[in-house]
Amino acid sequence: MSLAKNVDYLRSLPKLNGINGFADFGRTLKPGQRSPIVETKDFGSNPGSLRMFSFAPDNLQPAPGLVVVLHGCGQTAAGYDLGAGWSTLAKHYGFALLMPQQQPLNNANGCFNWFNPEDTARDSGEACSIRQMITRAVKDIGIDRERVFVTGLSAGGAMTSVMLATYPEVFAAGAVIAGLPFGVASNVREALSGMFQSPARPASELGDLVRDASDHKGPWPKLSVWHGSADRTVNPANANEIVKQWLDVHQLPSAPMSEGTVNGYPRQVWWNAEGETIIESYSITDMAHGTPLGIGDNDKRYGTQGAFLIEAGISSSYQIANFFGLTEWVRRSKVAAAATSKKPVSTEAPKKVATVEASREAAKAIPAVAPASAPDLTQVLWPLTTLHRPAEPPQEPRRRGIDVGSVITRALTAAGLMK
Repeated sequence: MSLAKNVDYLRSLPKLNGINGFADFGRTLKPGQRSPIVETKDFGSNPGSLRMFSFAPDNLQPAPGLVVVLHGCGQTAAGYDLGAGWSTLAKHYGFALLMPQQQPLNNANGCFNWFNPEDTARDSGEACSIRQMITRAVKDIGIDRERVFVTGLSAGGAMTSVMLATYPEVFAAGAVIAGLPFGVASNVREALSGMFQSPARPASELGDLVRDASDHKGPWPKLSVWHGSADRTVNPANANEIVKQWLDVHQLPSAPMSEGTVNGYPRQVWWNAEGETIIESYSITDMAHGTPLGIGDNDKRYGTQGAFLIEAGISSSYQIANFFGLTEWVRRSKVAAAATSKKPVSTEAPKKVATVEASREAAKAIPAVAPASAPDLTQVLWPLTTLHRPAEPPQEPRRRGIDVGSVITRALTAAGLMK
């Protein structure tokens, strides 16, 4: 059967029941594995007919954060939790999880319907169901409303774009893995085109799609974008389109302000006038379609390999949690414990920061910058035709008694160029 006939057939269905290459994930949960997430039955009118699962560890941070995690096609909430390692991260760093789950009656392949207009509009369908789940979780767990985040893989990544656009006031930040920009598809034909071809659009057009999705005027959520450069299911050019869309929303220039590598993979960074990282983008070189797995900075492995859960030497879940600011609580606790421990009083001048935790704590004091000799990595990434060499970062006022060596160390650490 030709692609055109396939499209005509799929368009005749009330909801998409799978697109070739986008729905063959398989179930991630293996026998003997068990996720700690539990289901909540009553969370509102649930116009999208989704299921709600959540998890709150015993060691919740003060004013805890909440991460909404959206699985990919053919996956379950529990399976993606174990595969990507989110509940392990939540236990270690003391934040809560909300994991919506698709139902077969909505989509036979378990995909969130990220392209159906009735499911991607504010206060409608699946987007509204997820919003209602957040309201229930915030109330039940005692979540800090300023610390709600969302992330997802593939169809879940595309639905992450939907949530950030339709409810921007709800989220402090989001992370899209192998997903698509918001608003680029409203039917099956456009969904296929976006997945496989990813036609380039003007930045202002992409930005208007987000601005027109709600009455919100800012501030806007921060964003982390992840994509494998060898993805044959969702064209890697979608990562550039997502970045382009949100750079326009944030009114940031197309040229990255910092370029470097993290665990050997290219990372680009854009920050605001205050030096706060607003958008970051990772290209996982030679990786196919899926979520990158690896070891976090605490030498702990997060997640388990499976269908579309790929060992890549970098833990996207850990790095995303770090981007959300959810790992800082443990670091601050370690620094505070070290500062209050009983030690002989010394009259010597203070030395440079020596521990990894303390170095990263100090790195937060300055914006991320790349060294002047940083290589031009634009040729390594997916096509980014509008990129130029990094602009000079914002300059901080001079301070008396500054330690130049320490500043350089902190800058390299913040830029991801040093551990």
